[in-house]
Amino acid sequence: MKISVVTICLNAEKYIEQQLQSVADQNWPDVEHIVVDGGSSDNTVLIVKSFAEINRKMRWTSGPDSGISDAMNKGLSLATGEIISFLHADDFYACNNVLNSVAGIFATQPQIEWLTGGVLFVNSAGRPIKSYPVRSWSYQRLLRGNILFHPATFVRKSVLESVGGFDIRLHYTMDYDLWLRLGRRSNPYLLYQTLACFRIHPESTSLKYVDKAFKEEFQVRCRYLQGKPLQKALHLLYYWLKFIPNLMSVRYQG
Repeated sequence: MKISVVTICLNAEKYIEQQLQSVADQNWPDVEHIVVDGGSSDNTVLIVKSFAEINRKMRWTSGPDSGISDAMNKGLSLATGEIISFLHADDFYACNNVLNSVAGIFATQPQIEWLTGGVLFVNSAGRPIKSYPVRSWSYQRLLRGNILFHPATFVRKSVLESVGGFDIRLHYTMDYDLWLRLGRRSNPYLLYQTLACFRIHPESTSLKYVDKAFKEEFQVRCRYLQGKPLQKALHLLYYWLKFIPNLMSVRYQG
């Protein structure tokens, strides 16, 4: 069973070497690594090219794109594996046996369409901050907020293609929108294992644009509440009570 790991990057020279190495070190033999560079102006392409020269399971491309969703869809179109993982340039796998564990679940339980696990938050130097186990699942809970970790989620390629991949209209919460579409179709398998390390650093999109991401997440949520006016009203109240104070705090601190 082949697993395709898709990495998108742009000017990621600071962290991408550790990420590339974490994929290359995986013990699972049937893996391909696809890197989609958005036209970096730093040394990212040189680093990627040097890895590709010694890792025949790695392919890469570089050129302009229309944003994160478009880049991930490009990677999906290039992938030949049955299972797809999206691991960004500043993240990395928690250990060398991650893909072994994931492949074993999918191989022995063919009814599973997607799988998610836990993550370890690390700082810019890669040192541990806090571990987050996989969260209990319900679609209603997902509607209240994104409870899944992107680098620790794996999906069958056929399922990704059937739901349409990532929405290129979204700039920050395209993963959350995808989980909502997948969740309407089936429940994910919960793997109680730390699968990936999520790096927290000042250049992270999720930190730099936190206010815009909050707003977009609420807009995405409302898409899936059409025809449910009461639930939509409750979510609007939840948004104002929880998110608006956070946005004000971020602005004042900035």
